[in-house]
Amino acid sequence: QVQLVESGGGSVQTGGSLRLSCVASGYTVSNYCMAWFRQSPGKEREGVATIDIDGTTTDVASVKGRFTISRDNRENTLYLQMNNLKPEDTAIYYCARGRNIWCHQRVIDYDYWGPGTQVTVSS
Repeated sequence: QVQLVESGGGSVQTGGSLRLSCVASGYTVSNYCMAWFRQSPGKEREGVATIDIDGTTTDVASVKGRFTISRDNRENTLYLQMNNLKPEDTAIYYCARGRNIWCHQRVIDYDYWGPGTQVTVSS
């Protein structure tokens, strides 16, 4: 049974840092595209960062230089290191498993999701 469980969210001030974790079970993270998405109230869920099976990463322009996606194959865990956080980063953050080995940007390209973890950044 595939499961994803996020942790590491919380409340920080502008400029602070958080590290999100996503523990996967029921499959091997290194065999699939993995991604972080986020959703703010009243907005659509948006992709934040992806990591392909060969380790290639991508991230959206709004987080470039501040967020880093990575995975630990031994721990079967996905991470998102978030530095220099801004109020506009406030959202629920979700990890997701891609339907294919190569990453795409659409929500529909992901078949398993975690329940999410709340990140709140105050000014």
